[in-house]
Amino acid sequence: MPRPVSALIIDDEPHVRLVFRLLLKQLGIQTVWEAGDGASALEQASAHLPEVVLLDINLPQVGGLEVLARLKAAHPSMPVIVVSSQSTMKTVIQTRELGAEAYVLKHAPKAEVLQMISDAFDHIAADTDSPAEGVGDGGQPAAPA
Repeated sequence: MPRPVSALIIDDEPHVRLVFRLLLKQLGIQTVWEAGDGASALEQASAHLPEVVLLDINLPQVGGLEVLARLKAAHPSMPVIVVSSQSTMKTVIQTRELGAEAYVLKHAPKAEVLQMISDAFDHIAADTDSPAEGVGDGGQPAAPA
């Protein structure tokens, strides 16, 4: 599968959504939907079926970890990249266990964030090209390159 061209950005901070919208445009994303809370995020994901989701952890109403779990339950093949300012190993491990494809620190320098998302897109594209996806690895996503 080629790199994604549609995305859903889930973050409660409008300025952060704007920055990610601009970064995604640089990476070839043509269509972007946004959600500012967990409840509307779940609605947007089901309505639009984006090719990739950028998800913050700290969200009002329904928290990011709950959104991740519910997204993966409803749409197991929908790639989710967690974008958060939290950098504890516990949080990173939790997101991986819930099925996130990558974890990006959103307050890193923009060039680094752009590269991390680009690398995650490459990883997602490579995984979807693999004919034996999930076979022999316990169904766990591989670490990003």
